Amino acid sequence: MCGIVGLYLKNPVLEDRLGALFSPMLIEMTGRGPDSAGFAIYGDEVADGYIKLTLQHADENFLWTSLAALLSEELGGEIDVFRNGTAAVIKAKGTEVEARRLLEQNFPCLRIMSIGRSIEILKEMGLPQVVSDRFSLPSMKGTHIIGHTRMATESAVTTEGSHPFSTGMDLCLVHNGSLSNHNRLRSWLERRGIEFETENDTEVAAGYLTWRLREGATLQEALESALSDLDGFYTFAIGTRDGFAVLRDPIACKQAVMAETGDYVAMATEFRSLAGLPGIANARIWEPEPGHVYRWGRKAA
Repeated sequence: MCGIVGLYLKNPVLEDRLGALFSPMLIEMTGRGPDSAGFAIYGDEVADGYIKLTLQHADENFLWTSLAALLSEELGGEIDVFRNGTAAVIKAKGTEVEARRLLEQNFPCLRIMSIGRSIEILKEMGLPQVVSDRFSLPSMKGTHIIGHTRMATESAVTTEGSHPFSTGMDLCLVHNGSLSNHNRLRSWLERRGIEFETENDTEVAAGYLTWRLREGATLQEALESALSDLDGFYTFAIGTRDGFAVLRDPIACKQAVMAETGDYVAMATEFRSLAGLPGIANARIWEPEPGHVYRWGRKAA
């Protein structure tokens, strides 16, 4: 059930081709997740003092210009709006707290998919091919990307319940598997200030990482703690502003495969999603070990 794919580029020359390389990887996982699909792409980073929001509305005719006018009036500075299907990526001066407050007070109908300096999350119900076409994934550029195709087992098939989930700045998570203690952990995290928008167990895992990071843990430490605090069977792919990470539970019954060359690191639930990548015949290919954190990024952590 469900398919996970990820691609981290070591070679900046390939950044213009990120979406073109990744789209076939996502579509190849259609059989594992025909209900919905989504991806988190990193790149086009905003300047200091600015944030980038990915927002989504059910109405394709929503007037994003009215939102931009409000943000400009309240936050000051120039507002950049790029519409993409039912979503829009907005660059604005300000902080996460300010943006969330303004949206909750004035546009509660908008879904906040992501907030950060680099991240954009785009997801919807439907086959991966449809979602890729709707958001023009093959033409997108960036440094790294993770994606998911969903076969729903724990909650309803909705856009909100689709992956990736983001509960913190530039942080997101996709998941193949199921968590057995997500209801109890959700209540525990809510008492510590983590907010949730769905009943999906994956959002609880993302919220757990957000809480650990707020408490001062590194991503490595947060993922190591997850091995003891999250009960269930899972393979996670985690996106950050700097790079991405992969973690399988200590039993590792949810399959995954990884490939690395001098140009990229890629992961997928099944090798067929990696087979079309350039240089794959000469890549180092392996199965991630149970309970081991694999991480790649541009900065030490």
